[in-house]
Amino acid sequence: MTQTLPAPPTGTAAPAPRGRIRRILLGGPGDPAWSRPALWAVLALAAALYAWDLSSGGYANSYYSAAVKSGTQSWKAFFFGSLDAGNYITVDKPPMALWAQELAARVIGFGTPALLLPQVIEGVAAVAILHATVRRAFGHPAALIAAAVLALTPITVAINRDNNPDTLLVLLLVAAAWACQRAVETGRLRPLLLSAFLVGCGFNTKMLQAFLVVPAFALVYLIAGRHGIVRRLGHLVAAGAVLAVSSSWWMLIVDAVPAGSRPYIGGSTDGTVWDLVIGYNGLGRVFGENNGPGGGRGGPGGGASFGGRSGAGRLFNDIVGGQISWLIPFAVIALVACLVLLWKRPRTDLARAALLLWGGWLAVHYVIFSFAEGTFHPYYTTALGPAIAALTGAGAVLLFRADRGEARWSRVRPLVGAVAIAVTGAWAFALLNRTPSWHPWLRWTILAATAVSIAALLLGRFVRRAGTRAVVAGTVLAAVATLAGPGAYAVSAASTASNGSNPQAGPSTGFGGPGGMRGMPGGMPGGFRGGFPGGQPPGGVPGGRLPGGAPGGQTPAGEGSAGQGSGSAGGQMPWTRGDRSQRPGGARGGFGGGPGGEVSAQMISYLEKNQGSATWLVAVSSAQSASSIILSTGRPVIAMGGFTGSDPAMTVAKLQKYVKDGRLRYVMLGGGMGPGGGNSSVTAWVQKNGTLVDPSEYGGTSLSGTSQSGASPSGSASSGSTGAQLYKLG
Repeated sequence: MTQTLPAPPTGTAAPAPRGRIRRILLGGPGDPAWSRPALWAVLALAAALYAWDLSSGGYANSYYSAAVKSGTQSWKAFFFGSLDAGNYITVDKPPMALWAQELAARVIGFGTPALLLPQVIEGVAAVAILHATVRRAFGHPAALIAAAVLALTPITVAINRDNNPDTLLVLLLVAAAWACQRAVETGRLRPLLLSAFLVGCGFNTKMLQAFLVVPAFALVYLIAGRHGIVRRLGHLVAAGAVLAVSSSWWMLIVDAVPAGSRPYIGGSTDGTVWDLVIGYNGLGRVFGENNGPGGGRGGPGGGASFGGRSGAGRLFNDIVGGQISWLIPFAVIALVACLVLLWKRPRTDLARAALLLWGGWLAVHYVIFSFAEGTFHPYYTTALGPAIAALTGAGAVLLFRADRGEARWSRVRPLVGAVAIAVTGAWAFALLNRTPSWHPWLRWTILAATAVSIAALLLGRFVRRAGTRAVVAGTVLAAVATLAGPGAYAVSAASTASNGSNPQAGPSTGFGGPGGMRGMPGGMPGGFRGGFPGGQPPGGVPGGRLPGGAPGGQTPAGEGSAGQGSGSAGGQMPWTRGDRSQRPGGARGGFGGGPGGEVSAQMISYLEKNQGSATWLVAVSSAQSASSIILSTGRPVIAMGGFTGSDPAMTVAKLQKYVKDGRLRYVMLGGGMGPGGGNSSVTAWVQKNGTLVDPSEYGGTSLSGTSQSGASPSGSASSGSTGAQLYKLG
């Protein structure tokens, strides 16, 4: 609710107006003296967690990093979000998150700062905007608690140290919530339109996930808006129009461009953004794709994914629980109790409207994330962070402050608050008990702090002689009980190099599915769309993403994979942390090659010397290979099968045209797996019309008993790169 300052006592001067700088640093004249300095402390903490030792992150998620590098070389690649500067194929997301990094790279140069500093700024900005939003509805103490909770949310810390699009998505949605709340508070249309515009920007960041907040926003404005029902409906229609335009403009422009004049849309089945929206990045995430990543209905794992099997308990399981669920019990109890407490307030009451807004946000995300049958990663749950934080701050104030709420609830509210703290402390103990060797003292400290805090708060509330000291002590101990666990996980994330493929915080508590690696459903499922021949993925792990996984040049939890150096931090290849002269070769590992192998540094040097006037240095099967080579050489590389190697992006006719026009001279095959998810026609054409390059030409072992045109008799060649075969065309 909007706070009204009491009139100054007779004979007392009103607070003197402050200058702009003083207001920024110390707050307005009516703000508590502690409020603004405390906010700055929380923002400084957030910045420290997100930016600590950021240089160790290297290229973070190399899939997106390669697209950023390409976007600095070509404005066309910038607009479309192309993986390569030659504009063969895009990444599998809209480009808005890439644009921030690409603009930074054009100003300060491509590297770790350009990739990750925008993420840090966006993450800190989201904390600040959440504080401003909660403050207007529930006051300064609630706002400070909410900001601290969001800053310390473990998965939020992990994702803000990475270059996935989720950081920008959260910022846009929190800003949209602020605008929606302002529209409810003031009755003005403009903030509502701004909210719709910001959600549309979220759509151009991560597509349909941005729309998960729309039901809550629309319902809150419909219920609590200041005008009559007809006018409120009219405002919502106008906001819907803005949402439609701000969401679809990029998609409509891209799909209107003739297919031959634009890159193939990565992740789609027909090269259009619309197919990506309703398929791979849309309904496919909710209902699963047949034999698709993460396993849909009837797919591998029966719905298992990097976040575990779908169901009501997914957000509390061994994989996801420690990332986001610490304060869900408190938030839910606070939401229900506070709605009961404020239910008889006027229809337009701001505090109740804010509870509905954040509660609706939490409910919709919980249902979708819990029961989604398609690809699901733990880091998606960072979108739950703002709602959990806001409800925690609101609940802490409404349940424990004696001057809030109706008198008839004065004795019930503290008891409900005590129950919320007890459940939260017990759940923190259970989460930490899953890894008993990780700081074993912490869970017992939290348990003790929970018990003592409840006793002190109830004593201070019901026993007058205990007074303020008991309440203060109880409040401090309650903060320890509720924030120590997620805070420890957050510090763990801040002290660990970024794992671009599957960022997580805290110790490893489980596996991405039964019997698999961390973040891997059931070990290695048998395929992507259409499946892998023999159940083997191309090039080790395409784009660093196992089936159902996130893109990047790393395996989950920084574990090595084909094409990755095994001795680098966070799964990064050593050369990603230095200059191009440090790129791998020999025993340290090489580039992700064609299916089944690595690409040696000698082969890359050979390709650079012989590229000539061709647009692309080489064509490889998937984004793992392409992104590694793009980042090392700065030259365009074709990922024929897109992100997973399974996109039907390459055809024989397209390949023939590239060769005829002199735009492509080399294609890499390997491991018996052709480009484009086993596109046998493309593979056969390359083997029939290309000349197999003898590895001795770039320092490898010479072919033995192999014709110089077509495949070797055994189906593979000792090319110096573990099964990779380089063909020269034209």
